[in-house]
Amino acid sequence: MQRQLKPVVGLGSVLVMMLVVLAVSLSAANPVLAQGVPTPTPNDPIWRGFSAVRDAIEEARSVDLTLVRSYDWEQSEWKGGIDDCVNLDDPTKYRPLYFGWTFTITSLRGDVFQGRISFDLKQIAVCDVIQTAGAPAPVAAGTLDPNLPTPVPGSAATGGFELGGHVLEMSLNTFGLMNRSGMKWVKKQIEYSLGDDPNKVANFINVAKSNGFKILLGIVGDQSQMGDFNAYINSYAQFLAGVAALGVDAIEVWNEPNIDREWPVGQINGGNYTKMLAAAYNAIKGRNPNVLVISGAPAPTGFFGAAGCTANGCNDDAFMTQMAQAGAAQYMDCVGLHYNEGIIAPSAGSGDPRGAYPTYYFSSMLNRGYQPFGGKPVCFTELGYLSPEGFNSPLPANFAWAQNTSVQEHSAWLAEAATLAAQSGKVRIMIIWNVDFPFYTDTDPMGGYAIFRPGGACPACDTLGAVMRR
Repeated sequence: MQRQLKPVVGLGSVLVMMLVVLAVSLSAANPVLAQGVPTPTPNDPIWRGFSAVRDAIEEARSVDLTLVRSYDWEQSEWKGGIDDCVNLDDPTKYRPLYFGWTFTITSLRGDVFQGRISFDLKQIAVCDVIQTAGAPAPVAAGTLDPNLPTPVPGSAATGGFELGGHVLEMSLNTFGLMNRSGMKWVKKQIEYSLGDDPNKVANFINVAKSNGFKILLGIVGDQSQMGDFNAYINSYAQFLAGVAALGVDAIEVWNEPNIDREWPVGQINGGNYTKMLAAAYNAIKGRNPNVLVISGAPAPTGFFGAAGCTANGCNDDAFMTQMAQAGAAQYMDCVGLHYNEGIIAPSAGSGDPRGAYPTYYFSSMLNRGYQPFGGKPVCFTELGYLSPEGFNSPLPANFAWAQNTSVQEHSAWLAEAATLAAQSGKVRIMIIWNVDFPFYTDTDPMGGYAIFRPGGACPACDTLGAVMRR
């Protein structure tokens, strides 16, 4: 969360019908046959196109898409050709075909697949890079940003699933709660200003390690100082290199760079952020190759609508697609991701009364971060559930969606999320937001996310401890 504040809440999204776009979403609460829309008639070209693309995806990805959560289609012009969403080993095999239909299919598990088909139904491409509506066309293989540096080798992306917590205090009480929960990582968020000495974080590192924890530092700068962008990212990267030399275990490069609370208006773009990530990655690995480098988790949101981006920000999926297109995967060990607006069990793929927007669901949020980067593991640097139980004041209006979440659900869902994350094989670290924040204000109820509840109880410590010690 930005400066310990709740990130932009996904406000939901509706698919917009435009001149060449027709989108149909099917309720996950009542799964239907994929061929329910369009009408399954042999003479309907949309139906025939959908059927052919679905069959190709099933064969290529070894999945069963007879039943799906939703899908949509659009008539498309592919600027780079039908294959510019495919990672081809030989770029010369790109087919010079530029018009057809694009189908996006979401399975019952929340996995998203995309395929393209020519109008004559003879040419099909199963996409490796998922393009969101309104996002820039994917960059063809071999045409990533040529100005980015060669990645410095590192060895940090190893190890199995581990749990951690975002803390306010590094006290014996907080560490006791974390040990009880089976946590191995402690996270602190640090603010960087030009001229800062890396030694400002040395005490955090030393205290965490002396108490038996690995430490993740989320390091975010000051957007008001980013006027000379190239000079700024070099200074920022050198600060991170100094932190790496102190023996930190992991660094998250920035925080929620897809919104204007953290990045200058008019410059919010996954490609711009990738320039910073590349400089930071090489600086960190050059000083300490064992540091786990985590990309800055975007704020999970659909606020910016069907276009995906405006001058004030980008939806997280559009932003990560832009990152992937720019080549970000080669400058990270782990994909940073946030999930903190759930009000149903993480195993549920439907049933949220707010709708079916992907950021509401654990499984679709995980896939939202995992898919664009070619199998890079995910690090949830904030994952939490909000419960007002135990506090005297109601939730602020913009958090009222969590009003009915009980502490019992809060603790059960955190444990279930840890179990699913560990079993997925996609998650390296899951940081609970949060362990011990007591604040509960009329603008930001951080204490409602905390596992340390009013009165001193910590039921989530026991549910998490039980699943982490199995």
